[in-house]
Amino acid sequence: MKANSFEELVIWQKSIAIGVQIYQLSDQPPLKNDYKSRDQLIGSAVSISNNIAEGFEYNNRIQFIRFLGYAKGSAGELRSQLALLVEVGRVSQEDYLVLKEELIGLSRQIKALITYLKNKKE
Repeated sequence: MKANSFEELVIWQKSIAIGVQIYQLSDQPPLKNDYKSRDQLIGSAVSISNNIAEGFEYNNRIQFIRFLGYAKGSAGELRSQLALLVEVGRVSQEDYLVLKEELIGLSRQIKALITYLKNKKE
C-alpha cells in the first residue's frame, strides 16, 4: 500500500499515541512541576511524529529516509530520558516499561521502513 499522507502511516499514528501518553504522564506529579524534564520529554516525543510528517511531505525518498533517521533518534532520546527519570523517581517503573516497549517497537518499524526505502527501486 502506498500512503497518500503521513497520517496514513502506522509509524506516525503510533508516534502520536506515544506523544499523548507522554503529555498525560507529564501532567501528573512529580513531573508536573519539573518543568525542564517535562519540556524535554514532550519535545522528544513531539519530534518523533513531526520528523515523520516533515520527511514525508518533502515527497523525496532520500529526504524521507533522513527524517526517519531523525525520528528514530528522537525515539532513542525519549527512552534515555525516561530511563533517567525512573532512576531519580520522577517516572514509575511501570510507566517506563510500557513506554520503553512501545518505543523499541516503533524504532524497529522505523528502521524497517528505512531499510525498505533504501532498497526500493525507483
